[in-house]
Amino acid sequence: MKELLEFIIKNILGKTAKFEIDEVDDGSMVTLTVKTKDEDGGMIIGKQGKIIKAIRNILRIKAVLEKKKVILLVNPQIQP
Repeated sequence: MKELLEFIIKNILGKTAKFEIDEVDDGSMVTLTVKTKDEDGGMIIGKQGKIIKAIRNILRIKAVLEKKKVILLVNPQIQP
């Protein structure tokens, strides 16, 4: 799941952007936290949250196939 999210974010931000993804797997639930700069966090969220909703939907599809739940958090205040 982390690899899929990393692929999506690299294509949104570009190859040179710095970000960090933390993955916590609690058996049936996966929590993914993206840590990046303020301006990059805005690009991930998008206008009215449309981009982050689309990313969550893609991750939800993969989670259903793996019979898990997924939570995606974007925390732009923490610098990697």
